[in-house]
Amino acid sequence: MKVSRMVSLLCGIGLACSSVFAAPAPNPNFHIYLAFGQSNMEGQGTIESQDKTVDPRFQMLSTIDNFNGRKLGTWNDAIPPLANKHGGLGPTDYFGRTLVKELDPQIKVGVIVVAIAGCSIVAFDSPLDQSYMSTQAGWFKDIVKDYGDDPYQRLVDMAKKAKEDGVIKGIIFHQGETDEGDSDWPNKVKKVYDRLVKDIGLDENIPFFAGEVPYQGSSKGTNNNIRQLPSKSKNFYLVSAEGLNDLDMMRIHFSSQGYRDFGKRYAEKVMEVLGDDLKPVSTTPSSSSETISTSSETVSSSSAAPASSATEPGSSATEAIATPNISRSLSVGNVFSNGNMLQIPLTIARAGVVNIRLYSVLGNEVANVYDLMYAGSKNISISKKNIPAGIYMLSVQTGPARITKQIDLSR
Repeated sequence: MKVSRMVSLLCGIGLACSSVFAAPAPNPNFHIYLAFGQSNMEGQGTIESQDKTVDPRFQMLSTIDNFNGRKLGTWNDAIPPLANKHGGLGPTDYFGRTLVKELDPQIKVGVIVVAIAGCSIVAFDSPLDQSYMSTQAGWFKDIVKDYGDDPYQRLVDMAKKAKEDGVIKGIIFHQGETDEGDSDWPNKVKKVYDRLVKDIGLDENIPFFAGEVPYQGSSKGTNNNIRQLPSKSKNFYLVSAEGLNDLDMMRIHFSSQGYRDFGKRYAEKVMEVLGDDLKPVSTTPSSSSETISTSSETVSSSSAAPASSATEPGSSATEAIATPNISRSLSVGNVFSNGNMLQIPLTIARAGVVNIRLYSVLGNEVANVYDLMYAGSKNISISKKNIPAGIYMLSVQTGPARITKQIDLSR
């Protein structure tokens, strides 16, 4: 009998450990967009002082390793350049900035940019045609090499990785100048789109937003091809470049202000097409739980909200993940006030979405904050403006790992 109980206990501990270290579920309020193309998508605008700070709700997934201190496959604040070391300010910059400005504060935006100046659409074939590559300049080959010698596959790989953290909402695209004389270009673009949908596992109706080239530019004839794209799929939409005539000396690329305006147009078209799909989704945890009994406490991977009777005021804080090995995945330091903000010191073992909720002793939720956090330590802030003084329950969760503790906000 004792042996049986011991086996059951060990099995329960094993289940709890595996649950804690499971990958966090994607955050439905983290909206991700793929972006690819040639030089205008790469960005050729001068990065000015106003472009060097960004709302942390706008993130970029690095598609190149050791790029401006960014590691391949990591999320970073979306400070330009976003595509590669050869690029500058581009439309993706103010596409994301506009979305985080206009959408609900719960929404975060991420972009994954793969772009190569001067490339044909065949640069997004996979495997990459080596006869095409053999005719390219050294700088071009360097960019392709940075993308693992397979730009299309790099985009796919990074998109799959990003799906672990959020939801891919659409694709933005700017390419075609190099293929101006190719009447089959619209069909080739459709083939790339179809492969992306299949290889990444995207919704078959995911929208694709293609930007026009400057109306007064040296490649203005490209618009004849671009305007055919909506006839190739009901999921294809155009983003107008009308009136964006402030160009570079070659009259191919937009100016910095042109890129800001064009990025805003991409965002406006996305908001027009997706509409209510861009509203925040309720992420209230489910009530399922796994518990095991120990001699002194309960270890839990429950994602349920704390019940009002779970911890009485004045009792010691209860941690939902209490065994030493398990607690390494998530820990919460001593909560403190800094002016009108409540500071929650957190440490997590792997990058993921952290959800912080604050409940009154009656079980009413008074605050709910999401944050995308890298492995390590960080203070996350909650405004105290509408939170009266008193005793509260703090719930911190990343994936299935959760810590619940009592805090005293008496002023």
